[in-house]
Amino acid sequence: MKDIFKSLEIDDSQKLINNFFNEVKSSINIKGLVGSGLTFRLSWSYKLNPRNILFIAESIELAQFYLNDFETFIPKNNICFFPSSFNSIKNIEDINDDNVLIRNEILSEKKYKKRIIITYPEAVSEKTISRKVIENKTQKISIGDKLSIEFINEILFEYEFERVDYVSKPGEFSVRGGIIDVYSFSNQYPYRIEFYDDIIDSLRTFNVENQLSIEKYDTIYISPNIGKLFFNNYHSNSLIKSLPSDNICIIENLDILINLIEKNHNNFKTKELDDKRNNVFVSKNEIIEDINTNSFISLSNNDFLKTSFNLKIQQSPQPSFNKKFDLIINYLKINSKNNIKNIICASTEEQGKRIENVFEQYKQKLSYQIVYYPIYQGFEDKKLKIAILTDHQIFDRYFKYRSRSKFKKNEALTIGEISDLKKGDFITHIDHGIGIFSGLQKINNDGIIQEVIKLSYADKDILYVSIHSLHKISKFKSKDDVNPKLHKLGSISWKKLKDKTKKRLKEIAFDLISLYAKRRKKIGFSCNQDSSLQSELEASFFFEDTKDQIEATKAVKKDMESDIPMDRLICGDVGFGKTEIAIRAAFKAVDNGLQVVFLVPTTILAFQHFKNLEKRLKDFPLKIEYINRFRTQKDRTKIFKQTEEGEIDILIGTHQVVNRKINFKNLGLLIVDEEQKFGVSIKENLRAFKTNMDVLALTATPIPRTLQFSLMSARDMSIISTPPPNRFPIQTEVIRFDENYIREAINFEVQRGGQIYFIHNRIDNINEFENKLQRLLPNIKIRVGHGRMDGKKFEKNLLDFMEGKYDLLLATTIVENGLDIPNANTIFIYNAQNFGLSDLHQMRGRVGRSNKKAFCYFITPPLTSISDDSRKRIKAIEEYSELGSGIKIAMKDLEIRGAGNLLGAEQSGFINNIGFETYQKILKEAIGELSKKEFENLKIESNSLLDNLDDTNIETDFSAMIPDDYVNVISERMNLYKRISILKTEFELKEFKREIKDRFGKIPNEVKNLFELIQIKWIAKNFCIEKLIIKKGVMIAVFIDDKSNSFFNKNIFPSILKWAISNPDKVNVKEKKTPAGLKLQIIFNNISSISKALDTLNLINFSNS
Repeated sequence: MKDIFKSLEIDDSQKLINNFFNEVKSSINIKGLVGSGLTFRLSWSYKLNPRNILFIAESIELAQFYLNDFETFIPKNNICFFPSSFNSIKNIEDINDDNVLIRNEILSEKKYKKRIIITYPEAVSEKTISRKVIENKTQKISIGDKLSIEFINEILFEYEFERVDYVSKPGEFSVRGGIIDVYSFSNQYPYRIEFYDDIIDSLRTFNVENQLSIEKYDTIYISPNIGKLFFNNYHSNSLIKSLPSDNICIIENLDILINLIEKNHNNFKTKELDDKRNNVFVSKNEIIEDINTNSFISLSNNDFLKTSFNLKIQQSPQPSFNKKFDLIINYLKINSKNNIKNIICASTEEQGKRIENVFEQYKQKLSYQIVYYPIYQGFEDKKLKIAILTDHQIFDRYFKYRSRSKFKKNEALTIGEISDLKKGDFITHIDHGIGIFSGLQKINNDGIIQEVIKLSYADKDILYVSIHSLHKISKFKSKDDVNPKLHKLGSISWKKLKDKTKKRLKEIAFDLISLYAKRRKKIGFSCNQDSSLQSELEASFFFEDTKDQIEATKAVKKDMESDIPMDRLICGDVGFGKTEIAIRAAFKAVDNGLQVVFLVPTTILAFQHFKNLEKRLKDFPLKIEYINRFRTQKDRTKIFKQTEEGEIDILIGTHQVVNRKINFKNLGLLIVDEEQKFGVSIKENLRAFKTNMDVLALTATPIPRTLQFSLMSARDMSIISTPPPNRFPIQTEVIRFDENYIREAINFEVQRGGQIYFIHNRIDNINEFENKLQRLLPNIKIRVGHGRMDGKKFEKNLLDFMEGKYDLLLATTIVENGLDIPNANTIFIYNAQNFGLSDLHQMRGRVGRSNKKAFCYFITPPLTSISDDSRKRIKAIEEYSELGSGIKIAMKDLEIRGAGNLLGAEQSGFINNIGFETYQKILKEAIGELSKKEFENLKIESNSLLDNLDDTNIETDFSAMIPDDYVNVISERMNLYKRISILKTEFELKEFKREIKDRFGKIPNEVKNLFELIQIKWIAKNFCIEKLIIKKGVMIAVFIDDKSNSFFNKNIFPSILKWAISNPDKVNVKEKKTPAGLKLQIIFNNISSISKALDTLNLINFSNS
């Protein structure tokens, strides 16, 4: 881009703009700048002569686009986005906390560097706190200051900060020994203040998500919530007055700005002089006066401000090519002929390669340069003789701005808490069954204080579990939150249940692995590498690919290009782009001369997919058809004939597509959508259908990663957990049936050009409900849809709604599966308390599929009148409206549904009896055992799941724990113990130590012992030592008694014995009789500490490596 900017150096128009930037006070009207041509020229002037700039865009959306453009041309840390404080200007009580923080940060910034602030009319219309008030209410802290923890405590309470265990959002602080964590209202990240006595020893920011330090500081500033000060009637100014006096205002459309300011000011002005609402918005006269006081650039004609001089720049927008590449090629050639330089801005390298592949196909000499700059809109600058084109406009893709969500409320801590253990929770111990978690407890072991986990069982039995065995315990989760039956310690009932579960799981796993083995032996069709048509299709995807989508696409293509038949499952939340991957796979198959079957569970989904594929593939030479129960017999017969003759490339339909009557000429790919909806029998039919074809299944059901990993031996999986870039979360509200509220919400959606779903799940009175809505909203066009309607009528209603002829679709849950209308962005769910959590999640996923903010309203009776379970469900889904939360939260019934769907419905009984996590552990063991014995010669990807030894039991009289005065929150101590127990490598341990030191300060000896015991455990497991006792100056290692274990046949075991025998002063070797038979023991002498024990084992380990 440097050489493009160079062309500006000799441009007269640009010199005028540059000179303007040098003047103290002036004004200019610039016309003719279009798209990114505007930011391109302004960025150059800023680079030459940095000035404080307030850029007021016409709307919030344009402001975000311009922000991205400036970030492309100028270093990001010189650019800020200044939002409005309110979610809606209609209600000034509805404050957006994230936005208030961003405003605070910009207004509180101490370094007066020259920066560009991008904003929009709604944000400018609000007043701000004066800089003087902010400075008076800000506490400065520097390294070396003499300040007590108590003093900072007092200041934070005065600023109305809340003391918590761990900070997660601004306005919180926590104290741990000599460390204070504080989340100021004026900084993107919270601060960690470390003391040495009463001296400030260290200042740094840290990440809320992982609690690790980010950057060190010499001085920090702690500010209270300026938004609160503002509403307490502190002295306030307009935004322009709050900025430095050398500020340049750039206004895109002054008329729009003034009209909005006037409207807001008049709407909230009251006669009471002391009413705080009079203090919220600036007046028209104030803003005009403030702009006039500064230098300003106007980019439109207006009646309010006069400028010193006018400038016209000759730019024109990028032409519309409608994906017709012959037009693009012709355009590039004409430009080259006229000495106009062609530059194509690609958003990613992937897109750049796709463009090159498409051009190569035409085999014509073209002059163009590809640069990787994602910009908003292309333009042609006639004076500079450059044409800058964007890939998204060439391919007619949607270009989404990347909003900066600096202060997103972090959900990581709350999500983690879902699976945290609390006193009274039911747990499953893998060896002893179901009990109750009774907390952490200190016990005295020969004068040494140790921390253990206390579990209560039936008949008041108590079990103390070492913190080193924490991995054996899991929180009990079952399908319906039923309280399980407690087991009695020492009884055989738990062992019987475990053995029964494992036996059945082994049978299922055996079948799955056998199927996998058979499929590996079959030779399938091997597709060629991507053609230019494939590149063209993928480049024209309306949205930007997510990282997971790219990985899943690569995996699918790799499978299809292999001669082993594909069997892949794509898991991803609703709206995460699974269908696009299926379309790409289908296109690749057709491009290789194969036919594709797209199997869907419902009639409506067949029709919807047909319309989607038809639209997505309209520019490509292939034929798509669909069959469902609404098609006539005549249509079906015709489709069957065309399929047999190979005229139809892609056939979409319900289970009828696997009908024996249909003969395919060359079937190569089967795509199964909403796989979890199909029964075992249909899937078996499919397997018999054609054993060597590729199979791609899609499911929106969140499947836990551990279970997915366990089942890798049966099929390949791709998880799409990344939400589409910058898509808004769905605003979710629980409401009563309030006619005025519903009327207002529907009118709001219609006025912004959108459509509405209204879910009413009772067919018998759905028409009466339609009349009720029509009476409420006489001007709204309503259509009804449900499963008992005549097929043709239902399809017509649906098609009319999809084409935007009607405003509202009143329907049953038939829309739950797959209806995808980007223009429908509001959904009402009537009697939401009657639906399951996953159903609500699926239905909510019907909206929010475009760049508009989406709304979901759950209509329920008063929450006090519905059942506890329903109330919990509604609360959970209302709280977690973030994208991907279906997978991320791991909600119980979704987890269970995921397991049941993969392994058959009968499994839910086992899950209810033993708990979900324990079920996974047993499944893992079952597959591991099979992979060692029955399928030893088959390369199974989950082979690594089973170690030589499941676990080493360690007993010690040394103190190895996390002391109370180091980590005083019990739940956090428990969480740390849990994390320590699953550490697997030296690198993980090193990183964990770094985190602990960073978060809690210097590591005490007891915690060091804990870390060393983990390292000891790793070596012991590797040596097949099932029990290690470190007490009274000796260490006793007891080996496993299974002499058939492969460990005893490896070189390592004789080497250990050889080392032991050659060091008789340090070691005794003997065999001890036990009920299980003879067991080898090695006794190490002079073990005075945990460190000595580790050094000894490391010595043996080193000598064998």
